[in-house]
Amino acid sequence: MTANAINGFLHAEKKWQNHQVNNPVTILVLNLMPTKRDTEYQFLTNFNRLDTDVTLTFMYPYSHQFKGTSRRAIEADYVCWNQIADRYYDGLIITGAPIEKLAFHQVDYFDELRQIIQWGHSHVKQQLHECWAAQAGLFLDFGIQKHLLPHKLFGIFTATQVNHESPLARGFGAGGVLKMPQSRHTEVILDDRHLPADLTLIATAPQSGPIVLSSDRYQTTYVTGHPEYQEKTLANEYYRDLAKNLPITLPLNYFSDPVRGSVDYSWRDASKKLYENWTHLLVDKKVGLSI
Repeated sequence: MTANAINGFLHAEKKWQNHQVNNPVTILVLNLMPTKRDTEYQFLTNFNRLDTDVTLTFMYPYSHQFKGTSRRAIEADYVCWNQIADRYYDGLIITGAPIEKLAFHQVDYFDELRQIIQWGHSHVKQQLHECWAAQAGLFLDFGIQKHLLPHKLFGIFTATQVNHESPLARGFGAGGVLKMPQSRHTEVILDDRHLPADLTLIATAPQSGPIVLSSDRYQTTYVTGHPEYQEKTLANEYYRDLAKNLPITLPLNYFSDPVRGSVDYSWRDASKKLYENWTHLLVDKKVGLSI
């Protein structure tokens, strides 16, 4: 594992490079989360656990007006789309963002996001959109609208229906369980009997709705939650909102002991398997192109 465009992690590059790098899979990560360093660490940690050699390059939306991080710091550590528009990558990941209550046209970088997703259709082999980015991708690719939830969907949710024929679902049969952290105020409503052409439902749960969807035409996986989240991420969000006197409830299926703050890290293996399955799609295409 190597990481590009992250000054804070460059000195530890050898630490992340646990495998001999031989033609590594190249993944571009558009990081839209406000907790930039935490999100970088989450992705680095998750992809470092895989058996595939991966190089991550982090990107920022140039048209966004940052509040908590200076433009100079972002430009020093990240690339922007204009700098890499003529390059090709194996994968593109677009993270969530805490802006789901805004209409898409109210997001200052939405036009740029549209361009990046369109660019990705011809410059990467596979895209992976997470949480808000999954909703944005479903809207741009299929015209599917998002809807405001009466209460925040918050916790760990287990898929009750899994399409085991999909390569994304490898390892989730015969005892494997697909669990997913969710932290969002909006949802997409789909009738799995009448899905748009080319959109496949991979996993769903009654409380959370669709968890994983995919499109062959757009070569995109849409994940409505946060597989990158680590053990304490939902706890940090919960205590943060409590301190701000925001309406928040205990995350469901998460704390093993709410009083002590002990967490059941029940989705760890599922996140690894999901990222592994998605990365294998990149590897398969990489091998196919080299033959």
